[in-house]
Amino acid sequence: MISFIWAEDSHGIIGNQGKLPWHLPDDMKFFKQTTMNHPVVSGTKTFKSFNRPLPGRDNYVISSHNDFPDGVTVLPDIESFLSLVTANPEKNYFVLGGANIFAQLINQVDMLYRTKIEAEFSGDTVMADVDYSQFELVSETTGIVDEKISIPIPFKFIQESSKLSNRHASSVVFCYNNN
Repeated sequence: MISFIWAEDSHGIIGNQGKLPWHLPDDMKFFKQTTMNHPVVSGTKTFKSFNRPLPGRDNYVISSHNDFPDGVTVLPDIESFLSLVTANPEKNYFVLGGANIFAQLINQVDMLYRTKIEAEFSGDTVMADVDYSQFELVSETTGIVDEKISIPIPFKFIQESSKLSNRHASSVVFCYNNN
């Protein structure tokens, strides 16, 4: 199973100069809880934005380079990743980005985990086009706005499953506790 997980602003911005343009602790908590104990997959730039393997997860990077720290498995191309998914159908591979990786896998994705930030940010990276008519809403939860930051930013977590995929379980359970 292939899942995308990302956060975007109201115009689809997902990054700025290799970093997230916002700091939302509740979104980071959601990301950690959702991806923990699952394999995560990213491109080189996305991996370098956190610059270390994420603990509690098998870390894969799709790259033609091999200069990654211990704990990272390098896959030379998208086809190698798709072969890995086919060989391990019981696993849920979370694709973290970047935009190029999302674009290359858009027709293979089974589940979307999207944080929609109801604000505009400056950025240089935009999410790949997703045809949301091909997905069904599984759940939508409002995130906790951090009142400690200068301008509180409303956001929500959205989970959608592909209408075209038969690879994922028919009874997807999504639980997120805001407490």
